[in-house]
Amino acid sequence: MQYTHEHREIQNTLKRFIEAEINPHVDEWEAAEIFPAHEVFKKMGNLGLLGLTKPEAYGGAGLDYSYSMAMAEALGHIDCGGIPMAIGVQTDMATPALARFGSDELRAQFLAPAIAGDMVGCIGVSEPGAGSDVAGIKTVARKDGDDYVISGQKMWITNSLQADWMCMLVNTGEGQSGAGNNPHKNKSLVMVPMRENGKLLPGIEVGKKIKKIGMNSSDTGLIYFDEVRVPQRYRIGAEGQGFIYQMQQFQEERLWCAASTLQSLTNCIQWTVEWAQERKLFGSTLADQQWVQFKLAELKADVECLRALTYQACEHYIAGEDVTEWATMAKLKAGRLNRTVPDTCLQFWGGMGFTWENKVSRMYRDGRLASIGGGADEVMLGILAKMMGIAKRPQK
Repeated sequence: MQYTHEHREIQNTLKRFIEAEINPHVDEWEAAEIFPAHEVFKKMGNLGLLGLTKPEAYGGAGLDYSYSMAMAEALGHIDCGGIPMAIGVQTDMATPALARFGSDELRAQFLAPAIAGDMVGCIGVSEPGAGSDVAGIKTVARKDGDDYVISGQKMWITNSLQADWMCMLVNTGEGQSGAGNNPHKNKSLVMVPMRENGKLLPGIEVGKKIKKIGMNSSDTGLIYFDEVRVPQRYRIGAEGQGFIYQMQQFQEERLWCAASTLQSLTNCIQWTVEWAQERKLFGSTLADQQWVQFKLAELKADVECLRALTYQACEHYIAGEDVTEWATMAKLKAGRLNRTVPDTCLQFWGGMGFTWENKVSRMYRDGRLASIGGGADEVMLGILAKMMGIAKRPQK
């Protein structure tokens, strides 16, 4: 995959926006542990940046997925990890299934405003007892007339303290209290309105705002749902297909996660090169030490390997192939590099690297999530082992 002039123009537009509208406020938003998502998203929507791959009928640009990759990569110019993640939830985690399988009514009501930046969305899969184990979710949507009545909890939900709606994975069929006998066939994706005029709708409660060790500017919540009534027509696609839809949605999420790390990792290495060239010690500079040279060179090679893997995965995806294996490998390696690159660079910064304000230390804190969120490293390895035929698949 190669970026064209059109890809570069989108990246340049986004970079100018970041420099003018985001980076000057990052320290303030990090300290507040939240950023004004509605304000930022509306400005991005006005620039046409929130629906690059979404249908033109709903305000999107109708472009192929390589443009999402280009955008994700450019988001690495933001001076923190939380805001890019929040944007990625809006563009590549909470909306793919809605755009692909949602009814015209749902897409008009939820997708079009998300693309315009008039609504903030979130994706509700994880729960207190079910993170990477998606099949184990407990939240139930029982039928009552033409409605679903939803009860349960969703945890680790990015954007949820500001979101207008949630794309929620719920149990709607046999074994509703949990995985049951058909954990992959009893789930549906349902669009759940969360707020009206900024106020939570009846039955929805923020249990707590989760304080994290990184990604501070991204709001993360534990959300309770108590007999929340939603029309059954708010279901995305067919009942019982939610697990499949979510697995497909994960392909885009994992591709996005890999692409979103490329620029930030490159920046981290470059910051450290510049620091090493200036830092004097033992009659020379830190950059004159062969160990430092070799480690930074190796890190750069590792990042370029991830870039090649991610671009190749995107090519396969655009060609209409199932990229579960490719996306899983890219997500796994991105998570690992988000740990090793900032950690190694922080070591070279010495005491300066152990200060809160240092950009490398922020990457060290923010990047740790990449091996956990969106499926832990161990889950990625389990998927790959099954696809290689060296791990047994569970009996149905």
